[in-house]
Amino acid sequence: MEMKTLRLAGVMRESIVDGPGIRMTVFGQGCPHHCKGCHNPETHDPAGGYISHPENILKAIDRNPLLQGVTFSGGEPFFQAEAFAMLGAEIKKKGLHITTYSGYTFEQLIEGAKKGVPGWNELLSVTDLLIDGKFVLEERSLNILFRGSKNQRLVDVKKSIEAGEAVLWNPETESGVLRYSK
Repeated sequence: MEMKTLRLAGVMRESIVDGPGIRMTVFGQGCPHHCKGCHNPETHDPAGGYISHPENILKAIDRNPLLQGVTFSGGEPFFQAEAFAMLGAEIKKKGLHITTYSGYTFEQLIEGAKKGVPGWNELLSVTDLLIDGKFVLEERSLNILFRGSKNQRLVDVKKSIEAGEAVLWNPETESGVLRYSK
């Protein structure tokens, strides 16, 4: 099956602030949340950015043996869930960790997946770490790991799906999350 193209705002080839380890960050274009004080307001317009073929991202990943994972950010990755899920499936074949940022909560995403929102279940299934919840300017903090505001959570998706409720990821006790073989 041919992968769907993505509308992107940009790609950061190496990051240590968008999830655990050294990772590539893919910024999707389009966001329905429009959070006050958003760090990436230029990503809100669904017609902005540029079209990219996922193969280009996969080739860039292959050129960097230091990468431990890939982060889907935005915008809102679930705005293009089917395309990000397809890309994520190929990234998982490479043994890399996937972090996905979303303005939706884990519970909202599960509910949408149950209702059949295209791609939501598939994108959740390839995501290891979900950073969920809208950015709330009044709860902004520069002292919390991988998040912009204190209401946002680090959700271990696999454990959460098994438990039927959000299970928080603890970087102190679960550093093995990056021990994937290529």
